[in-house]
Amino acid sequence: LTFHWLSVGGFAVTFFFRALNNTTKSSIKMAAAKVNKILEIKKTNPQHIAAACFDMKYYESLNPKHKERFLKCLNSGIENPESEMGVYACQPDDYDIFKPFFTKALEKCHKVDLSKTKHVNNWSLEGVEGLPEDGKLDLTKIGLPALSMRVRTGRNLNKFPLPGSMTKQVRMDLEIEMGKVFDKLIAMPEFGGRYVSITPGHPNFIDDAEYQDLVKAHIMFKDMSADRFLNTAGISDDWPYGRGCYISEDKGFIIWVGEEDHLRIMCMKKGTVLNEVFDRLKAAIDIVEKLIDGGCAYSDDFGVVTSCPTNIGTGMRASVHIQLPELTSDGTDAKVKAIAKPLGLSVRGLGGEHTPIGSDGTVDISPSARFCISEAQIITALYKGIKLLKEKEESAFLDRTDP
Repeated sequence: LTFHWLSVGGFAVTFFFRALNNTTKSSIKMAAAKVNKILEIKKTNPQHIAAACFDMKYYESLNPKHKERFLKCLNSGIENPESEMGVYACQPDDYDIFKPFFTKALEKCHKVDLSKTKHVNNWSLEGVEGLPEDGKLDLTKIGLPALSMRVRTGRNLNKFPLPGSMTKQVRMDLEIEMGKVFDKLIAMPEFGGRYVSITPGHPNFIDDAEYQDLVKAHIMFKDMSADRFLNTAGISDDWPYGRGCYISEDKGFIIWVGEEDHLRIMCMKKGTVLNEVFDRLKAAIDIVEKLIDGGCAYSDDFGVVTSCPTNIGTGMRASVHIQLPELTSDGTDAKVKAIAKPLGLSVRGLGGEHTPIGSDGTVDISPSARFCISEAQIITALYKGIKLLKEKEESAFLDRTDP
């Protein structure tokens, strides 16, 4: 009996090691194919940042586990050779683990020299040049009416993988974990509101009709499974599980759960004082981060950790919708972009990038920089940009009407 058990056991062990060996060989072949594809993209698309920064000597210096992890970060860029960035972090410490690569990629993406500058997070407007003495960014003082203002930032929890490496269960676990935070926000008079989920079976599940209404109202995010870049990065996997949105009572403060980052935290308001929406976001982030068990992911060198390197540092986008009928009289935003680009401002249509401007000449203006710039500098750049665009709009009007 003992001999028979050993024989069966020996066969099982032999079979196990053969299967393991075959799996290892397959993994090595797949990795080699991916590396070859990166090297090919490096030749054919010089604008592909991840491929341009890929160094074979550095890759070979990684241990097998880190090689696999590194290639996972690059997968979206490999599967989409026309990518501009071509890489997503998949773990909160990827930027630090693969620092030599990400340093080069961040320098190239954000056009900075990290040997001479360092990212610093700072929300204080104190001492920032070019602002009103009282620090109040009042748009009426520069002749503007109430504008639609929106400021958002991203956060990722330390205790979970980033979205590109999450399983279906882990996505749902994160949503449940955040439910404890939202319960506390809902109980606070300054927030209140509710949490809605599109995870089937979740206690706060909403049907597709209500979800679509929230998407149209720009409160909830769109179906991510339609995005091939997010699909190949693993970020949109398991849609719609683990996805939802906290909405404050006044609908001026929302938190997306399970989008490109674990959390997208944003404030919006139609008003005349930029500080109000900026200050509310800062106060809300402070509260939310304190309530999160294990805290949010930060890098000592790179600031706020985000899935996409284009957002790292502050993770912030601050924008306003401003009506510029004279500068857009030709039906395009070309003149606005010519003025805005030297100021480091991006111009978009009302529906986001690559969408048309409003029929009344309304455009979306926001500072382009996210990294090696502080939060205070972002809001300052927005204020100064709005001020200059208002002046140019008035000049264009006078040029047209002056006989």
